[in-house]
Amino acid sequence: MKTLARNILTNIAGEKRAISFLRWIELQDPRYQSSLRRLKRFHNIHAGKRCFIVGNGPSLNQTDLSLLRDEFTFGTNRIYLHPTFKPSYFVCANDLVVQQCAKDIEHLPMPKFIAWHNRSAIDFTRDMCFLHTRGGLRSWFFTDLTEGCWEGSTVTMVCLQLVYYMGFSEVNLIGVDHNYTCTGKPHEAQEFKGDDPNHFSPNYFKGFKWHLPDLEGSEMSYRVAKFMFEQSGRKVQDATVGGKLTIFPKVEYASLFGAETRLAA
Repeated sequence: MKTLARNILTNIAGEKRAISFLRWIELQDPRYQSSLRRLKRFHNIHAGKRCFIVGNGPSLNQTDLSLLRDEFTFGTNRIYLHPTFKPSYFVCANDLVVQQCAKDIEHLPMPKFIAWHNRSAIDFTRDMCFLHTRGGLRSWFFTDLTEGCWEGSTVTMVCLQLVYYMGFSEVNLIGVDHNYTCTGKPHEAQEFKGDDPNHFSPNYFKGFKWHLPDLEGSEMSYRVAKFMFEQSGRKVQDATVGGKLTIFPKVEYASLFGAETRLAA
């Protein structure tokens, strides 16, 4: 039915106008309109503060996450598998993660930001916002998330735009190892067999379908994020223990708290 409607509109109004009209219709969905109202409440809510974007790499097992107890934190995908850490905010844009983990995500107790294209796979809860995320290379860093959000080949890029929108002036990355053991093409969907060595838990994607990472695409989007933060007098720095990412300035994690480096208990 959708394909038929699109073909009819395209024949009448042309492809560009047809796409614009169908997108406008789609965004009249009450869930999306409600998301826009909710999202506006987060604009500059943490202006001038610092935050931590917590990736899911194995380095989290060498990171003392108890130091984050009083910090603003953003967790992604299956971070909820961590036995002790609970983020302030949760973010997920990947189709396969939402499809396989929707019920787990719905019951998380913190505000959640989910890609709009996953709306049919998850229930719209009172503490959830849908983000109109966009993939590919045509997008750019969105400073106003009510207009859209660039996925940039990694959910970390979605988080970077979200923390910018919330007004944070200092962003610290941890657990963003930027290092994977896998074979295949970027974005290719595969079933993960055996223990998962790419994340903090061996059960992270064990028996799950996942999309292979796109490290080059991620690096490109990170460079854009670095530029945008620096242009506004803000900064992003990488405190990942042993991380392979080289885009952002490195900083020792423990030094951010005036503490000595120590392993998580």
